[in-house]
Amino acid sequence: MLEIRNLRINPPLLLAPMAGLTHSGFRSLLLRLGGVGLLSTEMLSARRLPMENAAVSPFLVSTAAEHPLSYQLLVADQAHLAAAIERVHQLGGDAIDLNLGCPAPQVRNFGGGSKLVDDTDHLRGLVAEARARTELPLTAKIRLGEELDEARLENLCRMLEGEGIDLLTVHARLRQEPFSRKARWEWVGKVKNWLSIPVVANGGIFTVADGRRCLELSGADGLMLGRGAAVRPWLFHEIATELYGSELAPLNIDRPAIYFFFIDQLEERFRPERRLGRLKEFTHYFSKTYPFGLRLASAVQTSSSVEEARERAGIFFSRSDAQPILT
Repeated sequence: MLEIRNLRINPPLLLAPMAGLTHSGFRSLLLRLGGVGLLSTEMLSARRLPMENAAVSPFLVSTAAEHPLSYQLLVADQAHLAAAIERVHQLGGDAIDLNLGCPAPQVRNFGGGSKLVDDTDHLRGLVAEARARTELPLTAKIRLGEELDEARLENLCRMLEGEGIDLLTVHARLRQEPFSRKARWEWVGKVKNWLSIPVVANGGIFTVADGRRCLELSGADGLMLGRGAAVRPWLFHEIATELYGSELAPLNIDRPAIYFFFIDQLEERFRPERRLGRLKEFTHYFSKTYPFGLRLASAVQTSSSVEEARERAGIFFSRSDAQPILT
């Protein structure tokens, strides 16, 4: 278990913010399967957040069950922080995370994400402002940097701790390294040795074995799961029970039922025009649990409605060759 300020994260398994994925429908699916200790929103623009209507915004729609919930802010200008953080307070957020690691060119051009770490003085002021505006747990997510520079990384991490960050998540890749590149979990261990605050490891965790190996190499205080949980939404349950000894109800992994439950959540939560894109995004990952999953992904990607996608998925699941590749 992790405890930061007044927030308990038990088990110490965190959901990574992922565009198009970590919305209310996916969070509800993870809660149903069990094992997640801290949920997350998608990356939210600090500039736009105060104007978003929580009743209809696909980025803010949530249910009372979706707690604890961290709101991740994409921010470049310190002036946008006060209103954005106040909005998180109004929404009942349980934690605030600062995105300091996103490598996407459009995010960097905006001056946010991993671009922020290029200007230490600017970043220091931004973190200090965020800390002054909230008593909620304040966390941050980083990558390892432009290159493997131990001194630079240590200075960054110590500065973040010094300015009031309560927990640091380290995506164990360099900024320009693709997801296909093996994560450098041992570098998370370096960060862990430098800091007194909790350090969470992220990147390349798709199985219980991955999680075990990551913890062995990093000594991290917890794990953040991203794409691995989109491929196998029951991964939180598996790691929670097998690595952390959580006492959860046994899980019957019925993949078609999981998939259709996800569709049901989309139909309950979102306006019709917001559903199909999110279903396609989820299917891109979930289909990888099948040896012929490309057929499922293709069938859904070419669907013109959720109803058509549901029907095509049902046909795929009913076929004799639709057997899972992962158990």
